[in-house]
Amino acid sequence: MKPKYFAFPYVGWMAVFVAAPIILVVVFAFTTPDGSPTLDNFATMGSFTSVFVRSFWLAIVSTVICIAIGYPVAYFLSREGLRMQRIMLMLIMLPMWMNFLLRTYAWMSILEDAGHINNLLGLFGIGPLRIIGTHTAIIIGMVYNFLPFMILPLYSVIVKIDHRVVEAAQDLGAAPRVVFRRVVLPLSLPGVMSGITMVFVPSVSTFVIPKLLGAGRVVLLGDLIEMQFLGAAYNPNLGSAIALIMMGVVMVFMYFMNKFGEGEEEVAML
Repeated sequence: MKPKYFAFPYVGWMAVFVAAPIILVVVFAFTTPDGSPTLDNFATMGSFTSVFVRSFWLAIVSTVICIAIGYPVAYFLSREGLRMQRIMLMLIMLPMWMNFLLRTYAWMSILEDAGHINNLLGLFGIGPLRIIGTHTAIIIGMVYNFLPFMILPLYSVIVKIDHRVVEAAQDLGAAPRVVFRRVVLPLSLPGVMSGITMVFVPSVSTFVIPKLLGAGRVVLLGDLIEMQFLGAAYNPNLGSAIALIMMGVVMVFMYFMNKFGEGEEEVAML
């Protein structure tokens, strides 16, 4: 049997569970409920501009926070001994073994008006603070749930950086911040780009986090699409159009991010 035949099950799986749903989304987006071709589904996109802007803004903020937290963690983790690295990686991945929905419900009990944070602040005569149902609560939920997806690709790239390259830069008299800026950071950019992809894409499309931590008061793209398929405003054609526009914007965003990463890597090699 030729090796290429072993790829047939994967190709069939992709065709049924990836290509077919995308084709259905495209068909629904350009048709009416009775199957007639139309562009009216896209003509109403202007009324959802605020939802698009809010979704991408919160996703960008969450991604930036994940980078700010995840990069130092991944960097210092890569410099620890092998035993400590294994322990820390287990602790980082441990929350991921719990159901996503349960983790989000846990944050509801922490952030709600009578939650643990407000109870703690009440001991000092502060509060209660209004956290649940705000953008802050949604960002906290996104960062908590998606932070491991930033740390792990960063760690996997940084830990493979040849220490001899860093030592050579130090021997040539480069200060620690120069070594980081000119050597470590450029070589770790593939991990940064992978982390951004793995955090930004689920952040911009999530619907569980804003539904629970946003208390129904903050509507993002995921919630808007869900309402078109499962809510009272049942309109799968409009929901498909919104999903198609979202996919297009995300693909354009990731294309420019990847081009930026390639440019930075080329500069680092010069």
